[in-house]
Amino acid sequence: MSRLSPVVMSMGDPAGIGPEIILKAWNSWRQRDNACPLLALGDPDAFTALAARLGLPAPRPVATPGDAHGVMDDALPVLDVGISLHAPLSPGSADPAHAACIKAAIETGVRLCLDGQASALVTAPISKAVMYEAGFSFPGHTEFLAELCAGHPVGGPRGPAMMLAGGGLRVVLVTIHEALARAIELITPERVEAIARLTDSALRSDFGIAAPRLALAGLNPHAGEGGALGEEEIRLLNPLAAKLRAAGIAITDALPPDTMFHAEARASYDAAICLYHDQGLIPVKTLDFHGGVNITLGLPIVRTSPDHGTAFAIAGQGIARPDSLIAALDQAVDIAECRA
Repeated sequence: MSRLSPVVMSMGDPAGIGPEIILKAWNSWRQRDNACPLLALGDPDAFTALAARLGLPAPRPVATPGDAHGVMDDALPVLDVGISLHAPLSPGSADPAHAACIKAAIETGVRLCLDGQASALVTAPISKAVMYEAGFSFPGHTEFLAELCAGHPVGGPRGPAMMLAGGGLRVVLVTIHEALARAIELITPERVEAIARLTDSALRSDFGIAAPRLALAGLNPHAGEGGALGEEEIRLLNPLAAKLRAAGIAITDALPPDTMFHAEARASYDAAICLYHDQGLIPVKTLDFHGGVNITLGLPIVRTSPDHGTAFAIAGQGIARPDSLIAALDQAVDIAECRA
């Protein structure tokens, strides 16, 4: 058995596919030799009812994270977060009444990681619209996690920053869920520099890469074509890249985004700094649509997530694929072992 503490999995929105992929991931995971134990966080009744529909062994409630070691081989260990769903669970039908339990599962996962009772947190997808209706005030998971971890040292540059990994490609986003016009306004030298420094640090501490190589994506077609198609590369990005290289960070000048993601190009760097959402997510999802992983950099805890949403349209049908969650578990264990 792995020497790591359990990897905990917050249930996500129970009306989505989160509980289903957690059960399926556990069923696959338990067949591995010396696997790190897993522990689900949420309302045990939701997992029990779903396991019966899927024909899987009934999950087993546990009192402490340490109890997962003795349960893992036979049943999915579930830790009750102390708040029930407070509403009937209808797959595919999101309900703001579930928000308190969803939030409590995330909070419990962070606390267990900060206390050293868990080695990593893997979060199943939530619906931001549902959370907003219940008064949730954060743009998403990442910002909420950053708030929960505030005040705890990170041992390097503080995030959060979003890395997406899949198909042998890692990308880190300078801007995330912003309208494109607003994202361009937010691409400042200070913001790009902070992301590049955080990525360099995380590749060393979390991925064991002694001399990270970063590729910087340009903003304009053909990286501006020498200024003919835009001047951001000449005015902002390339001078910043030179500053970072002088500080010992191996980063390219701005590269044409349409030629930096093919196989030969990817072999020349360890992570790409992408300036806006689709610039990074399109290549990752093209390379590995079902196995992409969301990794949060710059936190004192290890946090990963499957790179997909709640999939309400297929919830409860038993057809959800756990590939991305399993990849997120693998990545979480690798990072936790690297930090350890």
